[in-house]
Parts: sequence; structure tokens; C-alpha cells
Amino acid sequence: MYTLDCFLSMQPPVENYANPNTCLFHVLFKGAALAFYILSALFFNSFVIIFVVTVLLAALDFWVVKNVSGRILVGLRWWNEINDLGESVWKFESLDQESLARMNKKDSWLFWWTLYLAAAAWLILGVFSLIRFQADYLLVVGVCLSLNVANIIGFTKCKKDAKKQFQQFASQTIASRFQSTVQSAFTLV
Repeated sequence: MYTLDCFLSMQPPVENYANPNTCLFHVLFKGAALAFYILSALFFNSFVIIFVVTVLLAALDFWVVKNVSGRILVGLRWWNEINDLGESVWKFESLDQESLARMNKKDSWLFWWTLYLAAAAWLILGVFSLIRFQADYLLVVGVCLSLNVANIIGFTKCKKDAKKQFQQFASQTIASRFQSTVQSAFTLV
């Protein structure tokens, strides 16, 4: 007869976060910027303080996501350069496919969902500012939303680029193996 302890021990272990500190800071700066913006009206009368602190927290979030949590949680990194012709060029960096496949699913899930949820929250706050005819607060929301959307676009393009590179590598490997097999078959004849 199975006891409750026996039943519980047969269940697969729940995957934990592989990088809890990175996950914490990934969420912390997003939450801090949103919370400060929402709660600041209760404590501050100055728009300048609200603007500066909220944008500073959003900028810290942008930097942490782009340079730290993106690398650690999903193995992706992006940046934008201006080439000699004055054109903007996106640069992408990712781990190899084997390493990407080993990334912690829970960390990855947290990364992508908080990235999109924070942008949705800023969008909703922007709608509220628009409804209340507060153009100055709409400016704060616009800056914060722009930083979030820049990370979404950068990491989405980076993820697509990593998949494309893997597909190219796989097709080149298969083609070279096929070519070497055909050549060895013709050498035997």
C-alpha cells in the first residue's frame, strides 16, 4: 500500500532557478521603476523627482537586462553600432545551440515573461496618463516603454539570429557530410 510520502517522492522534482540572484535583479529593477512611478504621487509633489528617479530605475533595468540577465538567463546578447557609412548595425551574440539547450527553462521563462509584462504595464500606464491628459507623465512612460521595447526587439532579433545560425550550421554540416560520403563512394568505384 502506498503512503502519501511514497507518492510524493515518486513525483519528479520541480526545477529551481539556476541563477536566483540574477532573476531577482532582473525583476527588481522592473518592479522598482513601476512601483516608484505608481506610488510616487503619494509621497512626492515634484514631477522632476518622479521623472528622474523613474527614468534612472528604468535605465538601470535596461542595462541589467541587456548586459547581465540576458547573457546569464537566456544566453543572448545584443548591441547596436554605427558603421563607417553612418548606418545603424545590429550585432548579436549567443551561446552555441548545445549550451542554449541546457539553459534553465525556469530562468528563460522568467526572463521572457517579465520582459513582455513590464512593457504591457508601461503601456497600460501610458493609456491612463493619456486618459487623464497628463502629457508630462506620458513622457515618463514613453521613455520607460522605449527602453523596454528596445530590449524586447534586441533580444527577439538575437534569438531569431541564433536559430538562423544554428540552421545554417546544421545544413552546412549535413551538406559537407553528404559531399564527403558521395566523394568516398566515387573513389571506391
